[in-house]
Order: sequence, then C-alpha cells, then structure tokens
Amino acid sequence: MPNSTRATLELTKAGVAYTVHHYTYDPDADRIGMQAAEALGEPARRVLKTLMAEVDGKAVCAIVPSDREVSMKKLAAAFGGKHAQMLKPADAERLTGYHTGGISPFGQKKRVPAVIEETALAEDYVFMNGGQRGLQVKLAPADVVQVLNATVTGIVA
Repeated sequence: MPNSTRATLELTKAGVAYTVHHYTYDPDADRIGMQAAEALGEPARRVLKTLMAEVDGKAVCAIVPSDREVSMKKLAAAFGGKHAQMLKPADAERLTGYHTGGISPFGQKKRVPAVIEETALAEDYVFMNGGQRGLQVKLAPADVVQVLNATVTGIVA
C-alpha cells in the first residue's frame, strides 16, 4: 500500500509533521473507526472518524472520536444551521474523491467547512484516515485544526 495519497500530499505541503500507519482494513466491521483503533492498539478517543454530512443542504465535514456519535442538532448549530443529516455514501464519495472507509478530511476533491469535536484537542496526538482504507496518519490535533481551518466545538451526543 502506498504512503502517498492526496491527504498526505496536503499535509506535506502544509508543513505538518505526521507519520503513516497501516492496518488491515475490515470491510465487514460494524464500526470502521473502532476497528481501526483496535488494529492500531490505540484508545478509540484518539482515532478520529471523518463523517460527511450536510447542514441546511450544504456539505460539511465532521471529525469525532471513533467511540462517539455526532449530535445532528449540535452539528447544525456549529454551522449556524437548523437541520443536519449524514450524506449518503455515494454522495460522500463523489464529493471527497475517496471511498467510504477511506475518507480523509485532507485532500478532498472539494473542500467543505469542517468541525472537530473539542475533546479531541485534549489529546497529544490523534489518528485520522490518510485517504485510503487501512491507512491512518498520526498528527497533533492542533495541526488538524490549522490545515482544515476547522471550527472547534462540542458536536457529540
């Protein structure tokens, strides 16, 4: 598996320090983020999942710890909206250019506003999808915020 993806290229271009980690992706896992955390031997709170949603019809990216669920009400509020819902997998793939299970917030085909769960910033480092199934990048959560120009707020249920 290559270490270079659109996600890692964006991180490199931004001058962010990160490391690449591979694991065996299980397409049948009930919760892909939890499976990644287990495979990496990391607590689920440090392995963040990238969720593509829409708020009042506009696409957004929500980043939360793998063991948590997004509150649609809080997600809508984070973007000043009234209604939020998850994008259909096919729409998320078309928008990001990545396959479900390999969606990274970095290097997406179309950049959309991003929000990261505030509790993730308490971690020394986090893992995020590197743009391919079975590929994670380890980096400082502050770098995630900087590269994505992400809003930091509480969005979990």
